[in-house]
Amino acid sequence: MARFAVILAAAGKSTRFRDREKKQFANIDGRAVWLRCAELFITRSDVCQFLVVIAPEDREKFLRRYMANLALMNAQIVEGGATRTDSVANALKKVKEEAEFVAIHDAARPCVTPDLIDAVFQAAQQHGAAILAVPVTDTLKKVARDHRIESTLDREGLWQAQTPQVFRKDWLLAAYAQRDRIRGEITDDAQLLEAAGYAVHVVEGAPTNIKITTKTDLLLAEAILKALPKPKVPGPIHPFADEMEWR
Repeated sequence: MARFAVILAAAGKSTRFRDREKKQFANIDGRAVWLRCAELFITRSDVCQFLVVIAPEDREKFLRRYMANLALMNAQIVEGGATRTDSVANALKKVKEEAEFVAIHDAARPCVTPDLIDAVFQAAQQHGAAILAVPVTDTLKKVARDHRIESTLDREGLWQAQTPQVFRKDWLLAAYAQRDRIRGEITDDAQLLEAAGYAVHVVEGAPTNIKITTKTDLLLAEAILKALPKPKVPGPIHPFADEMEWR
């Protein structure tokens, strides 16, 4: 069985969330968003390591609040960097030798399903690199700074990337070694693989696998989670949890 290390990217600044609590630490029905993400991976038999990347300024508060959860999950904390790629690079330094693949997931994306995780993990084993994505369905406009439409883009072949994004560890390390060559903003890990010359396979995800960015997204995620089948867990990931924690 292939072995996977999972990196949960939770070091974002959440500037658009407009709350003192960062989106990844906000609660949905009594449980933090990042915990809802974590439970989807820690119960998998093919996951040999689980790392949570947090901003340095969040470390003390995070450990105080979630120490028991982290211990029961056997999770490792990694301090993030100035950018997302810096944060993932820090986590890659901690990945175990036994891990053949690395899965990277947004800590603000709690609505991914076990079936989708299965599919993208399997595709990564087959192709070496795979991500979840959904076809773009809305009409896309290129808009000038004065809010005037410049053009309508052809959406043929355009897909919206999601996470998890899963890669052979050696490919990901090689791509990160070349990241300084890329000009402009790097918005996901697949972009680095593409730039390094690796083919990345796309697995069709789901429109419900949203990334929480605003408080409206938080409400939408809560509604989606209530509609989805409840994840199967072997037991609570908090020593003082009761059945209500797993609603």
